[in-house]
Amino acid sequence: MKSFKEIANRAKNATFNNFHNYDLIEESSNGLGLTIFDIDDTLFRTTAQIKVMKDGKVVRSLNNQEFNTYKLKPGESFDFGEFRNADKFNKESIPIRPMIAKLKAIMKNAGDSKVIMLTARADFDDKKMFLDTFRKYGIDIDKIYVHRSGNLPGSPSQNKSVIIKKYLDTGKYTRVRLYDDAISNIKMFIRLGKEYPNVKFFPFFVTHDGKIKTIR
Repeated sequence: MKSFKEIANRAKNATFNNFHNYDLIEESSNGLGLTIFDIDDTLFRTTAQIKVMKDGKVVRSLNNQEFNTYKLKPGESFDFGEFRNADKFNKESIPIRPMIAKLKAIMKNAGDSKVIMLTARADFDDKKMFLDTFRKYGIDIDKIYVHRSGNLPGSPSQNKSVIIKKYLDTGKYTRVRLYDDAISNIKMFIRLGKEYPNVKFFPFFVTHDGKIKTIR
């Protein structure tokens, strides 16, 4: 298995994917595909932070990427208050336009294939307001299920792996694509590919400016 550093170097040296490239194509003759989009820093720039608490005090605040790899120290716990705040998400999220366009194009061409969103967040405090954020930018969110992996007890990448495996274990899908800004999730996805040799895995690393790098 490749190390975290090796995966990071692959992302650094990966080639940029052309918007009109093969990742927009769904051919039913090749079986069904599963396409997975992260939300924070993949579809939207978001401002919510996770507080690290100890003895009733905030000892650190984590952004989305920092949370993906942070390991709690003895006596620490997470406060997810901002992460569940739908009003904050709705008012402060900034769309990453190239990725919003990518999502819409893939949805348009999906046919019988599946498109989902997979976030490290848990349930929001206002489901309608959360979903209205996507509608505001022309995303037909009623056609996409949003999985909140934060409802599970493990780490962000572990939780996302559990959800992806549930889809792949159905045997319906011959290929799966992941768009994510976190190297830890890209690493998990590549590792998961070893468990499903009959499924083609396509990891796409989303950079801070919304460009896509194809990890080979």
